[in-house]
Amino acid sequence: MAAETASLLLSQAFPSQPTKITSIKTLAESPGLTSIPAAYTFTPDLHDQVVNHGVPENLLSSILDGCKGFFDLPEEEKQEFKGNHVLDPIRSGTSFNVSVEKAFYWRDFLKVFVHPVFYSPTKPAGLSEISSEYSQRVREVARGLLKGISESLGLEGSYIDKALNLEQGKQIFIANLYPTCPQPELAMGIPPHSDHGLLTLLIQNGIGGLQIQHKGKWVSVGALPNSFLVNTGDHLEILSNGRYKSVLHRAMVNNKATRISIAMVHGPSLDSVVSPAPELLVSCKGNEPAAYAGMKYKDYLELQQSNKLVGKSCLDRVRIPAV
Repeated sequence: MAAETASLLLSQAFPSQPTKITSIKTLAESPGLTSIPAAYTFTPDLHDQVVNHGVPENLLSSILDGCKGFFDLPEEEKQEFKGNHVLDPIRSGTSFNVSVEKAFYWRDFLKVFVHPVFYSPTKPAGLSEISSEYSQRVREVARGLLKGISESLGLEGSYIDKALNLEQGKQIFIANLYPTCPQPELAMGIPPHSDHGLLTLLIQNGIGGLQIQHKGKWVSVGALPNSFLVNTGDHLEILSNGRYKSVLHRAMVNNKATRISIAMVHGPSLDSVVSPAPELLVSCKGNEPAAYAGMKYKDYLELQQSNKLVGKSCLDRVRIPAV
């Protein structure tokens, strides 16, 4: 496949049979590629960082190397981990959801459920052991942050942990590959969106591309060495009744270097029905109405992952209009 020209690849895969799309890595490495396919063209229509987190620097570099090794596998081997449903424990693919997208994203991904039951691809060698240790270490950091967030809301430190059953909480390992792109001004790595969970902790291989929306403008986010970028997600916004806001962010691509990022999403248990904490619905001004309706986390996750990734469209589904 790697030896085929870009035009032949496109004639086989775009746009009438999107299910034949293999990976953006194969496309980006096609000989003679000087422009991006029309199917990837988008017409234009300060983030907190955690350092001194206790996760060894060599583990951060090892997990990035392990994910690069996965993306470098032959296409037929990566297809062994394709998955068929958004709740499959291991899914490898390209773009976000090619079955519903009109324009595809310049991105390959690997999504793995790593808690409460740990899964991992069997290739490349060593990835499973590294991702197991990494997942456990990052989970400890996330639970520490959520304890502090609970206290900042005036709740007991263990409130979020107990209310959302984080002992059985869903932890999802997402590795993203954004290869060099010949026309980065026309392509998108991943569109503006918010994360579905409580907190997402992200690392990257030193190549910029992450942007967040701040006061209506897109701001590029750099990372300190050996640090985590932390996203607050939709379910923290729901639980806090809007005191914490989920962060709208996107991934850009460039024509100089390949970017790899690893996002670790931490959410409630799948069976948890998440709604605003009752303790937060009373204020000095009297009763504060709930701004969001409750929904089982499993249903919310499936709803977001099965549709187009558009802003906070999923969060808007549970938002209660102000009277």
